[in-house]
Amino acid sequence: MTDSKPTAAIAALKTQAKRLRDHLQSKGVQTSHSEALEMIAHQNGARDWNTLRASTGNRPPIPRMGERVTGRYLGQRFSGKVRGITRTGPGDQYRVTLHFDDPVDVVTFESFSSFRQRVSTLINGDGVSPRKTSDGVAQLVIERPEA
Repeated sequence: MTDSKPTAAIAALKTQAKRLRDHLQSKGVQTSHSEALEMIAHQNGARDWNTLRASTGNRPPIPRMGERVTGRYLGQRFSGKVRGITRTGPGDQYRVTLHFDDPVDVVTFESFSSFRQRVSTLINGDGVSPRKTSDGVAQLVIERPEA
């Protein structure tokens, strides 16, 4: 079975390079696509485009700081922004802080509500929380739009 996530991440990086090249050219700075790819690589902390390209296929598809995401938190749909993300040790776990556009009710009782707009929790490289609700569903699932 083929995983399309690395391909989507690479396509997103190439789109960023195209936008960067277009922006620079609108300011009168002539730049080739390969030069823009190199700039994108440096912005992402890689030595060059080939290094970034190789690492993208191996890197988990975690969201980046400031990225807009959607998903489910405690079974409820949300959209919001990543306010923080930190790798927690050598494994495939990250602590993510999300700020929801609209608060999410974290209580399932009809007579009581408790809304949260900012949450911090652990996720794996697939954007899924290892913690489960009482019915066995992941507490948080981040869905990222395809590039």
